[in-house]
Formats: sequence, C-alpha cells, structure tokens
Amino acid sequence: MSEEMQKIILVTGGTGLVGKAIQSVVDNEKNINEKWVFIGTKDGDLSNLEETKNIFKKYQPTHVIHLAAMVGGLFYNMSQNLDFFRKNMQINDNVLNVSFEFGVEKVVSCLSTCIFPDKVTYPIDETMVHNGPPHPSNFGYSYAKRMLDVLNRGYYEQHGKIYTSVVPCNVYGPFDNFNLQQSHVIPGLIKKLFDVISKGEDVFTVMGTGKPLRQFIYSTDLAKLIIFVLRNYDQVEPIILSVDEEDELSIADVAKYIADAFGFTGKIVFDTTKADGQFKKTASNAKLKKILPKEFQFTPFPIAIKETVDWFKNNQHIARL
Repeated sequence: MSEEMQKIILVTGGTGLVGKAIQSVVDNEKNINEKWVFIGTKDGDLSNLEETKNIFKKYQPTHVIHLAAMVGGLFYNMSQNLDFFRKNMQINDNVLNVSFEFGVEKVVSCLSTCIFPDKVTYPIDETMVHNGPPHPSNFGYSYAKRMLDVLNRGYYEQHGKIYTSVVPCNVYGPFDNFNLQQSHVIPGLIKKLFDVISKGEDVFTVMGTGKPLRQFIYSTDLAKLIIFVLRNYDQVEPIILSVDEEDELSIADVAKYIADAFGFTGKIVFDTTKADGQFKKTASNAKLKKILPKEFQFTPFPIAIKETVDWFKNNQHIARL
C-alpha cells in the first residue's frame, strides 16, 4: 500500500499504561496499512503549543489517540485541583487545535468515569456527562476532561470533524504508575503490599473502609477496545469502555485478589481514618455491547491481576515508582 493511503496514528501519552498496552496489541497485529507512533513527555510538552506543533510536523499523523494527561490518585488530586485543571486544559486544547490545523481525520481522546456528576442515578451512561458537578475531590481533573467532550462537539458542529472520546472505567496493568503519591488504587495497593513483603512484615494496610465499589478494566482489554473505536466508531458522543456492571468489585475484594497474587498470607487491615472517595461509579457498557463483536471477552480479574503483579515483581528496573 502506498504511503499516501497508509494511516499514521499518533498516540499521545504513548509510553504510559494504556499506550504500552496499545503498542503491544498492534505489534502483534502487524497491520501494514497502519503506521503507529507512540510519544511520551521526552518527545515534547503538549501543554506548550509550539512543542505540540513540532511533534505533528515531525510525524504528520492522519489519526490521533489522545491519552496524554496530568494524572494522579485521589489524595494527589485533592491537593492539586487547580494544577490538574490548567495543565489538562492546555494539553487538550493544543492537541485538538493542532490536529485540526494539520488536517487529522479522526481523534479519539480518553476521558474517565470521574467526569460524571457526583449526584447521579446508576448505572451511569454517556448522556449524563454534564448533568451536574463532579465529585469535589477531583473537580479540576474532571472538568478539564469534560471540556474535551465540549471541544469535540465544537469541532464537529463548526468544522464537521469526527473527534470523539472514550470513557474507560478504572484501568490497571503492566507499565502503570506505582508511585504511592500519584498512583491509582490497584498499582498503589500492589506497591504497598510489595513493600510489606520486602520488609518481612505481615500486615497489609489499605486506606479507607474497603467498601467502595469499582469496575476495573485490564489495560490489554482497553487497548483492544480503543483500537476498535478508532476503526469502527464514528459518533462524536463519548462511549463508555467498561466491564459489565456485575463485575464491580469492592476495594476489599481487590486487596484480597492482590494478596492472593502475591501469595501473601498475612493480615489485611483497613485504615478507616482515611477518605474513601466516591462510594461507587457504576457505568453501563450497553452502548459498547451493541457495536462490539460477540466474540470479545474481558480478561477475568484474577488472571489479569496476577499478570500485573508478576510484571511488577519482574520489572522493578523500568516500573514507575
């Protein structure tokens, strides 16, 4: 196939958890009609307009998967809401603006279930994004992510562009951020238990009550779904990428699965003086299920968590700590 007809797909945030998973999936596919480019912070600062333009000038993408963001876990978000809002607004505006300037055919941006209103009926679906304020703990990040949906609608209405977004539930897997100051719940618990075991201790302390419920998606599964959206989903409205509602787990369940994956037989205790965040964020994947091939199967949680723990144990030299 000629170079003119080949898709050039630029993945921002391509060195992170989801970017690495997408790279692994496309490497196995070896699709000659697609050239994939994965960029990270060392390739340029996407909150800087000139640096963003230079990246697009260099790679000339026809399609963009936009994963790059300033991210962090609950406690980091609570202390840095202004920074999360400003930095993510800059990144998102630059990526979409420069995509438009360079004639990019399609952009798929990554949102988060935390964008949904705090006071909401469950399960959450795609129509509810703007129905009320998000949870106050991470309003900066949440509002910046919501604005991606606003930008997408604007580029479609004014310029006819198919810029869309996906809303994954909680993602985990190899190449996650295991830094306890910034990590989300699963990598944070994995790192914490690893440290407990390394010190020869037998008490695994989990912050909060352990009662909040979450849906978790393995990064490899999410990667396959994002690639599917890029190739097959042509609506501007967001689409939730999540496991089924009945696959929701409590944080206490997650801690136990992680303990099992490590072969840890000590005690799990809950520090109830620490904040829980939202009790639940149950999301409906009904829209996804309507368009997804019937043969698609989500990786069972115990298998995926074991693979993630094993990767972390074997990759201390490259893990983000």
